[in-house]
Amino acid sequence: MVKSIPLTARTNMSPHYSPLISALVTLALTLILSLNKDGTIKDIPNERSLHTEPIPRVGGIAIMAGILSGWVLMIRDWSWWIVLPMLGLFAMSMVDDMRGLTPKTRLVGHFVAATILLLGSSVPLIWVLPVLLFVVWMTNLYNFMDGSDGLAAGMALFGFSMYGFGALMSGKFPAFALMCFSVGGAGLAFLYYNFHPAKVFMGDAGSIPLGFLAAAFGVYGWQADCWPIWFPILVFSPFIVDATFTLLARFRRGEKLSQAHRSHYYQRLVQSGWGHRNTAIVEYIVMGLVGISALWGIKQNTTEVLNLFAWWGAIYLGLSMWVDKRWKQHQAQLATQTPESLSQ
Repeated sequence: MVKSIPLTARTNMSPHYSPLISALVTLALTLILSLNKDGTIKDIPNERSLHTEPIPRVGGIAIMAGILSGWVLMIRDWSWWIVLPMLGLFAMSMVDDMRGLTPKTRLVGHFVAATILLLGSSVPLIWVLPVLLFVVWMTNLYNFMDGSDGLAAGMALFGFSMYGFGALMSGKFPAFALMCFSVGGAGLAFLYYNFHPAKVFMGDAGSIPLGFLAAAFGVYGWQADCWPIWFPILVFSPFIVDATFTLLARFRRGEKLSQAHRSHYYQRLVQSGWGHRNTAIVEYIVMGLVGISALWGIKQNTTEVLNLFAWWGAIYLGLSMWVDKRWKQHQAQLATQTPESLSQ
């Protein structure tokens, strides 16, 4: 288990300012990096994209710099088995953003990062394989869900903020809570530029490390007895459910899983007329409600937690059925339109 370390002032600046520092550095650096319209890394529209014009995707650099700037105030509380693989994934994803890497190379990197996490943590042997797969899946699915304006940054804001509140509720790890809030602060600052219409994207250099941190902090908090093992799954369930349901549906249809697509539930909402803004707002509501309910569930007995999961399972099932119905109606409308009406 993780040992409790009291938060003390180890620098000239109070660690309690770390979330603010992360937000300000992310905000300023995103602006600076996005000013160079010609030389910057750009996201070129493809089969997966919901945008039609090239957009700078340098936000991941700003987000990671913002997070680390806030974390510097608590550098003695860093866990090498979290920070080291996170930095490795950031470096690999930067190369992927600039030059492109094969899916196999990326997946190997994700498994290496997850293995380092397991080597440094105290996960019981019986949980090693499930945790390994959970970390790799979270790392990937966060990238899959970064396809609509404001979505991934919003999940960072809500998800890691809920982690922070969960750590505070435990009364053991104020430094860990501030590290979580710093990630949430960076996500909030990035939303200023990433909410629709997005001026900049975070790219793989942002989404991949954030997905890894969502899993790594979830494991850390579980090992530190800040929350039960189910808590991170419920907090990030808006992303987990969408990505997992979509993967299973594509597998059932016999599609090539590594091929770019636009069949996520959030993508279908955007395409069927809701648009980026409305889709993001609805997702934020779900993220907020599920996070609050997860915090409430920490103090409840097993029966109440099972009821909580049952309720959210029913809600997600209902939402998925509604989106599927709306998508079919949208497809039917497109089928009845003539080429002349589509061009108008």
